[in-house]
Amino acid sequence: MIWIDNFSLNEISLIIMNIIAYSLMKFLPKKLSREVTFISVLAGLSTGMLFDFTLGGGPVDFYKQNDSNHYELFDVFYYTLFAPFGYFYMYFYHVLRINKITFIFYVTVWSLIGLTFQWIASLLHILTYQNNYQLSYSFPIFLLIQTLTGIFYVFITSNNKKLV
Repeated sequence: MIWIDNFSLNEISLIIMNIIAYSLMKFLPKKLSREVTFISVLAGLSTGMLFDFTLGGGPVDFYKQNDSNHYELFDVFYYTLFAPFGYFYMYFYHVLRINKITFIFYVTVWSLIGLTFQWIASLLHILTYQNNYQLSYSFPIFLLIQTLTGIFYVFITSNNKKLV
């Protein structure tokens, strides 16, 4: 693991994005139970890292994070951004009272949010696509992740009403 290959715009951007994301988590009114908050953060982190390690590394290696294809310290800052996204997804799912009718719209909007974040990350050179990968290829992946996360949220909250 490389500590820091080159401290530049992408590392500064990751620090700022983490400060903003975690500050929003801290200052938003508490609507989710402690258990659901923990599960949402863990779900965001684990699904994000799973797909990132699958697509951004290994034999397919469709994109690199930060400055190199080798892991470096600021890759951790990139991965920590997945946790707030998982939290915000479940937080607004609860706040907006998403139901069967609005579910498809909600999943689509969050998939577009994911694409927008990836687009911004590519502009800031946090992500660099390679091996003919294009941003549009991420849309079905986001649709899958957001759908499964929504179903998971409904499952954990409907089986235990005290969690909400």
